[in-house]
Amino acid sequence: MKNTPVATDWAAYVRQMESVLALEIDDARRQELLVQFSRIAQMAQPLMDLPLDPRLEIAGVYRA
Repeated sequence: MKNTPVATDWAAYVRQMESVLALEIDDARRQELLVQFSRIAQMAQPLMDLPLDPRLEIAGVYRA
């Protein structure tokens, strides 16, 4: 079973992180961040597509 990649709105993510982290990023830097996030997502996709054995246990979830 192959996972269908989910489209990520990296521009929205960067805007949200700017707000959360109280950063002011100029347009050139923002564009470069979008390029880098897209590259990272492309590199990670083969790993995300790797099928896992359904018998594997999931990692524990920490709850505060």
